[in-house]
Amino acid sequence: TVQLLANIELPEDIAHAKAGGAGGVGLYRTEFLYMNRASMPDEEEHLAAYLDVVRGLDGIPVTIRTLDLGGDKQVDGGAPVPCPPACNPALGLRAIRLCLRQPDLFLPQLRAILRASAQGPVRIMLPMLCNVEEILATRRIIEQSKQELRREGLPFDDDIPVGGMIEVPAAALAAASFARHLDFFSIGTNDLVQYTLAIDRVDDEVNYLYDPLHPAVLKLIRMVVETGRTQEIPVGMCGEMAGDPRYVRLLLGMGLRELSMQPNSLLEVKAV
Repeated sequence: TVQLLANIELPEDIAHAKAGGAGGVGLYRTEFLYMNRASMPDEEEHLAAYLDVVRGLDGIPVTIRTLDLGGDKQVDGGAPVPCPPACNPALGLRAIRLCLRQPDLFLPQLRAILRASAQGPVRIMLPMLCNVEEILATRRIIEQSKQELRREGLPFDDDIPVGGMIEVPAAALAAASFARHLDFFSIGTNDLVQYTLAIDRVDDEVNYLYDPLHPAVLKLIRMVVETGRTQEIPVGMCGEMAGDPRYVRLLLGMGLRELSMQPNSLLEVKAV
């Protein structure tokens, strides 16, 4: 069985996902909460946004990606996220690294995701993991958040799945170790291709080298899929490659059965 999911960024994207027949939301980006504002969103703002999606999906599962700022994802004119300038932003303090460095940034989001999980099926997805220590540190913060919510009498799904994005070559190579601490994998091909081929995909001078079909990229994808099979952990794909009709047959042949894409790609990919 092939499951097609939607990548969404705003609550209003739900209607497009439903119209395309999505079986769920495989990637809910949360960076919009930090855009065009002078202050950081608090827990209640996070919760309101997530509940809009959970309730709007009427029981269809949603995977919420924790804050993925840095690199090519900057808050221009937005909330003052404590992310210092870097010589090479793509390799700097971003995504899960930033969140673990700034617990005050991370905790309100995790608490809100947990609280939203009481209203419908929710999964947590961690971006840009590169070692097991990051997973363990995040697991500790999630457990801390659960303990706080129990003391406060606030409901949540105690068995909420926690997965990771495989978008760094090191994560693909160490997938077997990651699988012992995660409930699912989602292959983020946008960054996986860029980091594997050492090119900046938003740089016009070198983006002609951006090639999802490069043998090294395909080998890493296959490795993750095989690890998922042997370790009995679900593996999906949420990068742009998943929504490109040219690659559907290849990805199915490699063993992928969960593809998450922009809502406007759902019908074409479904037809293939």
